[in-house]
Amino acid sequence: MKLKNIKLVVAAIIVSVTLSNCAQNASKKEEKSTDTKTIQKQPIVELISSTDLNSKLGDIQLIDVRTPKEYTEGHIKDAVNINFFDDNFFDQMSKLDKDKEIYIYCRSGSRSGRAAKKLKEQGFTKIYNLKGGFVNWKKNSLGTVK
Repeated sequence: MKLKNIKLVVAAIIVSVTLSNCAQNASKKEEKSTDTKTIQKQPIVELISSTDLNSKLGDIQLIDVRTPKEYTEGHIKDAVNINFFDDNFFDQMSKLDKDKEIYIYCRSGSRSGRAAKKLKEQGFTKIYNLKGGFVNWKKNSLGTVK
């Protein structure tokens, strides 16, 4: 009789542990699902082609992150120069509207790519980095201003 009771107790423990593990796994899946939804709401950084950027010119936040010397040698019309290498670069960028789309470029896309990642961390919601930078813009003969 004692052996039968021991078997029942062991079986009850096994069932209890199994159900507990299932509940924990379900909870972890729910957490991952919530994390995925959170990630999808975070700001994004997208590459934009020269032709797509050209079609959007007008009332946009267009930032040239090259040096002032590079900027004066030629830039995209209506671009504002905020030098990525300035100590106060992020202070200057923080004055822009974080909820409005921001388009950035540099010479080839490297500096603006790094700047875009930092802007994302600062809460900008829609960031577009010009693919291939100003070099690619000129290559496509889309017009520059000095």
